[in-house]
Amino acid sequence: MRPIQDHNLAQLLQTLRFTPESKRQKQLDAAEELIALIDPQREYPFEFVFFKITGFSPKETVQPYVLPGELLLHDLRLFVTQLSSRDAQQANEAGERIFTIEALAQHLNVSTKTINRWRKRGLVTRKYIFDDGVKRLGLSDSAVQRFLQTHPELIQQAGQFQRLSEEEKQQVLDLARTLSADTSRSRHQVIAEIAQQTGRAHETIRTLLQQFERDKGSMFLRPAGALSPEQSAELYTLYQQGVPVPQLIQQFHRSRSSIYRIINQRRASALMARKIQYVHSPEFESRDRVQAILHEAIEVPAHDHPLPESLFSPGGETVLPNYLQTLNETPVLNHEQENDLFRKYNCLKFLAIQERPYIDRAHLSSARLSRIESYLSEAEEIERLIVEANLRLVVSIASKHSGAGPHFAELVSKGNYALIKAIQEFDYTTGFHFGKRAALNIAKEYAKVSGKSTELTRTRAQSLANIQRQLRQTTDVGTLERTRHNLIEVIKRELSTREQYVILHHFGLIGSGLRKETQTLKEIGDNLGLTKERIRQIELIALQKLRQCLSSEQFELLTA
Repeated sequence: MRPIQDHNLAQLLQTLRFTPESKRQKQLDAAEELIALIDPQREYPFEFVFFKITGFSPKETVQPYVLPGELLLHDLRLFVTQLSSRDAQQANEAGERIFTIEALAQHLNVSTKTINRWRKRGLVTRKYIFDDGVKRLGLSDSAVQRFLQTHPELIQQAGQFQRLSEEEKQQVLDLARTLSADTSRSRHQVIAEIAQQTGRAHETIRTLLQQFERDKGSMFLRPAGALSPEQSAELYTLYQQGVPVPQLIQQFHRSRSSIYRIINQRRASALMARKIQYVHSPEFESRDRVQAILHEAIEVPAHDHPLPESLFSPGGETVLPNYLQTLNETPVLNHEQENDLFRKYNCLKFLAIQERPYIDRAHLSSARLSRIESYLSEAEEIERLIVEANLRLVVSIASKHSGAGPHFAELVSKGNYALIKAIQEFDYTTGFHFGKRAALNIAKEYAKVSGKSTELTRTRAQSLANIQRQLRQTTDVGTLERTRHNLIEVIKRELSTREQYVILHHFGLIGSGLRKETQTLKEIGDNLGLTKERIRQIELIALQKLRQCLSSEQFELLTA
């Protein structure tokens, strides 16, 4: 499956896969409508994209940034295709005609390449199950009509891409032989001249000549020049779609080594741009221990306890019965299994981060790229398993924060966001159960939307306070004060002056008693003349140092 290049959009896709089907269909329609609005030449804030798809703004932890329209179109097309693949609809039950790419090309009397070019411009495809039982890309009649109405100029251009008759093909080949005899002409110049004389598109001429050369051999004396960035991107996309390398060699007239060099350059760029977040553990520093973690088999049993009937019909109304029913089949993790999964999850991302600096763009190693991709792919699979194992927790908490009505689906969706964020941030080395930390994150998320789709009553506020107390060790004031002084001594001994300032002020170790006079990252940044993101980086480095010299109890007390 081809990757989505923007990390936050890919994360959003992963989250939506766990939303109820009715909610997911609405977000799928919203993403499809958004595609029709995108201009490839403009830039769009990610916050705008997120809001158009989900109906609410992203969390504050996502830094504001903009996406180029061309990249956004590419990612949104994959977003719709991949999201629709989870619950592919029967083509004959869609309520309108559904075309395959080949059927639409025949219907409009254009080539399939023309259809695929239109897809790059925003023609939306979804996954459907056709009459033969095979799941494949399909285009609804309404999506096609909406696209053609938005891009009327493409109808006129499409005439240039219509199929050539045998007589027209022979005319093109004759012209190519004549023009290529002039060795001063490049391949591109020959194709451009033929296109001008015949009134056909460059791509139509190029495709015909490529087909002829595959069958009869090259008629050009000069090899093609360097691939343009667009051609390199097309080559990589085809490779990800499963097109064999020998076919790419023929199509792009490049050697095997050149093909693999272009592919590896694209893979390296994607890995270098990817944001990887993990929780460190001292055991990752031992090579033998890391190997043991990687090869450890973790058995996860299926769940066989049904959800309470009250969740299926809160307030007497049926809410998301199909989604809730599927949760009965999700696994349940005991504390040992949970700990093993988090250890392996973070170890895999640690290894990816350790390998990534050794990517040498001048001498790319396919084996190293594959190794890093494998680490991240396995980590994503573990994250998916942990998410599924805790979906019941989200539903349980959501049911306590919402009565009957449409708010329940919205709360489940928001709770899933909080769950995934909790997984990425959870420090398994503290010994705490993940469920307690996840419950706190989810409850906090629901508290943020108080007055919109839920209400944080006094009882629920008290429940939230109870959860927070459970996450802290019970100890007396004197012990806390002694621990505070010990923490400050370690911080001053192990950290640089700037790192000390960040930790002491962010975690409230200035003044009397713990949790006093805390400052936000932005406030600290303003005091030091640095950005909030730079302060976050300094804090992360400092915390990684402190993990090496503090006990798990001390570190939890510092960061809880």
